[in-house]
Amino acid sequence: MAPQHKNFSLNLADEIRRGAVGVIPTDTIYGIVGSALYPKAVSRIDKLRNRDLTKPFIVIISSVGDLKSFGVRLNGRMSDILKRVWPGKVSVLLPVSDGKFSYLHRGTERIAFRLPAKKSLREFLKDSGPIVAPSANWSGEPPARNVREARRYFGDRVDFYLDKGDLESLPSTLVSLEGNRLRVLRQGSVKIAKSLIL
Repeated sequence: MAPQHKNFSLNLADEIRRGAVGVIPTDTIYGIVGSALYPKAVSRIDKLRNRDLTKPFIVIISSVGDLKSFGVRLNGRMSDILKRVWPGKVSVLLPVSDGKFSYLHRGTERIAFRLPAKKSLREFLKDSGPIVAPSANWSGEPPARNVREARRYFGDRVDFYLDKGDLESLPSTLVSLEGNRLRVLRQGSVKIAKSLIL
């Protein structure tokens, strides 16, 4: 049986760095997570979820500095915009032209990044590195609200579960930067006007 843990720990962070895949509570709902810098972990998550292989991933980071790992270059205006929505439940599409990250952006050359407000998660991410964390469910099925429901989907095919009780939330709000506008692609936990002039 895949181990069950009660707390974010350095041990779990080390496992993720080495390519492990597990289920943890994110800043929204339970996610099935793996290192965003480990293509084999991302591929494993695709298979476990029966995920659409053309669908880009959202990457959760511990700080704006993590964006450098993906070759993201921020100008002053972009930095100012990110300060308005981060930390929080807002995922922002940013340009990532490096082809080595095509396993994340799936040819779109843009990846959505999120800097969570939950301090314990950010501290964990400092040790684990950036992660992908799609909802813990099979594609097209309801997201798991707790570890028990996540086990029904994945059983022992993941390496660990982190149990923090029941979690229910809307997904993150997904936005893109277009000129001086912030365009909402998916309304979620944070309500933003559909086209916000910045």
